[in-house]
Amino acid sequence: MTGTENHDLRSQMVSICRRMNSSGINQGTAGNLSVRTAKGFLITPSSLPYDIMTPDDLVEMDFDGTFVGRRPSSEWRFHRDILKHRTDINVVLHCHSMYATTLACHYKTIPAFHYMVGVAGGTTVRCAQYATFGTQALSDHALKALDGRLACLLGQHGQISLGKDLEQALWLAIEIETLSRMYAQVLTLGEPPILPDDEMERVIGQMKRMSYGLGPEAEGANDVARPRG
Repeated sequence: MTGTENHDLRSQMVSICRRMNSSGINQGTAGNLSVRTAKGFLITPSSLPYDIMTPDDLVEMDFDGTFVGRRPSSEWRFHRDILKHRTDINVVLHCHSMYATTLACHYKTIPAFHYMVGVAGGTTVRCAQYATFGTQALSDHALKALDGRLACLLGQHGQISLGKDLEQALWLAIEIETLSRMYAQVLTLGEPPILPDDEMERVIGQMKRMSYGLGPEAEGANDVARPRG
């Protein structure tokens, strides 16, 4: 990665961090963000508000846990472990969004009450067991909850959303918060009906064909509408 590319990536990360706060899914110094690089990953520093964070404040880390620059986020372990084990993604976003955290405080798995649950890659959004923040135990629980998924809740803590790039991870984190709010409101009316697994398989397959919410649709992905000419 050239110096210009590195600075551009750092600037994009700062922008996404500030959008986390402006979108309402994060507040204060809570939450953290990491992006894979050629030699390891970049991660947000510990206890530095996003509105004063600069590209140079982002921390370079290797997968052995060594770092250059400021002290990294206390959650660097699960960022490292997820990026190490999930070669299908490049970005890890963690935040304490209100409704996702509300469900996580009750260890609620989000079931397929709505087809959009499929954007997380499966028929549910799992909730990981609780462990003290910054510990290897928390990382281990997060990896288990993320198996075959792009997002999970963290028991009595918050949420994690993954992406191939920064925009995807932010989009998914906002969508998980939206689904969490919907589910919390639905529960006030009682337990909702759940879409069957075979329907969710169709939904997830359609989402993959269309890169639903994760980028431009592939040519011909929509098998009904066709452009004129």
